[in-house]
Amino acid sequence: MVNFNYVADIQLDNEEKLSKWIAHTITLEAHHEGAINYIFCDDEYLNKLNVKYLNHDTFTDIISFDYSSGKEISGDVFISIDRVKENALSLETSFNSELYRVMIHGILHYCGYNDKSEEEKTLMRNKEDQHLQVLKDLF
Repeated sequence: MVNFNYVADIQLDNEEKLSKWIAHTITLEAHHEGAINYIFCDDEYLNKLNVKYLNHDTFTDIISFDYSSGKEISGDVFISIDRVKENALSLETSFNSELYRVMIHGILHYCGYNDKSEEEKTLMRNKEDQHLQVLKDLF
């Protein structure tokens, strides 16, 4: 089950559609949906988590805590709306496009994809693009 939580000034108007897309992505990646919580927050909120749990004093767009077990995907995905807005501007894309990319990025990490090396980053970006196209096609 996908849950959306808000501690920033945002409210998704298409939660049901996004939940179905996320579940579909998990199925396409040969996993099963568990409890997934998205928490939309601001830079300050996410920076505190970054310092506390990862010992990084930097802004980031996403931090995900993976509670998956085997093929069942579960976790908490914290997303900074401030970073998504800034990234969308710098990448010259829409806020929603960037938000959906970040959202699926967290799920792909839970499915076992990484983005440390250039090769991994390329694969991750290709997977993001693939699943973003599915969102457009299916819904």
